[in-house]
Amino acid sequence: MSGKEFFASRYIELGWPFREVTPKQAIRINTMNAKGINIVDRLEGLGFKLEKIPFLENGYWVAEAEFSIGATFEYLLGYYSIQEAAAQIPATLFTDLKNCMVLDACAAPGGKTIQLADLMDNTGAIVALDVKRRRLNALSNQLERCRVKNVIVYHLDATQASKLGLTFDRILLDVPCSGNFATDKQWFERRTVTDVERNVRLQREILAEATKTLNDDGEIVYATCSLEPEENEFNINWALENLKLETVPINCIGEASPTKIFGKKLDSMINNCKRIWPSEETQGFFICKLKKRG
Repeated sequence: MSGKEFFASRYIELGWPFREVTPKQAIRINTMNAKGINIVDRLEGLGFKLEKIPFLENGYWVAEAEFSIGATFEYLLGYYSIQEAAAQIPATLFTDLKNCMVLDACAAPGGKTIQLADLMDNTGAIVALDVKRRRLNALSNQLERCRVKNVIVYHLDATQASKLGLTFDRILLDVPCSGNFATDKQWFERRTVTDVERNVRLQREILAEATKTLNDDGEIVYATCSLEPEENEFNINWALENLKLETVPINCIGEASPTKIFGKKLDSMINNCKRIWPSEETQGFFICKLKKRG
């Protein structure tokens, strides 16, 4: 089962009237590097027009650009990162990050790793994993550009995270997923339900492994840029049933996830999750915060 009509009908059933969208490009100011510097003024002086993203503290849309926003001295000095608006949300949902032990389980190419370090003000420690060695080069380059000092990078599959012998206060699971049509114009031609089901198996392995390494009072933020409930609400419902986890209410944009999907009734705690539908402001996203059941 595949194709635009098939997937669009699923989104309609979930409550979103399908429409084609192209999200705006966005940046995030790295406050630990840009202290005392007005990055907005500097970029606008170079000919860029920026719009403040109202639901993000340090995010801006690039409304107009005379050349690439990634080709400035300010970018090379790590004053800001190019990061899609919805992708800037997950790292902000942890209760506190300073001086914490943090796992970024699927870290490359590093946008959220740098954001975590920024929110931590380079305190504590971040263990950043990625399964693909070639992606670690991009991650390392980003960390160097942004002068991040509290990250240890490992070439390791997130499904093997417990082999590190470490436990964590905060775990970010921006898991591999099917993506969505808003950022991939050939998405409907490339994706099938079989792809979704394959991702589900991997995502559950990562969730189960991360839970093994979570401290008793720790927090997990689970995120995907998939619109498919199998990778989102169904996965979290599985985690509630099998991993002794519970969801935590979060304060961010998006709709509360439904607790009945495709005729299947889900745990009422699924309502704490947020589903962000694609728009001109963001790509599609799903976000959920978890902790060990008390």
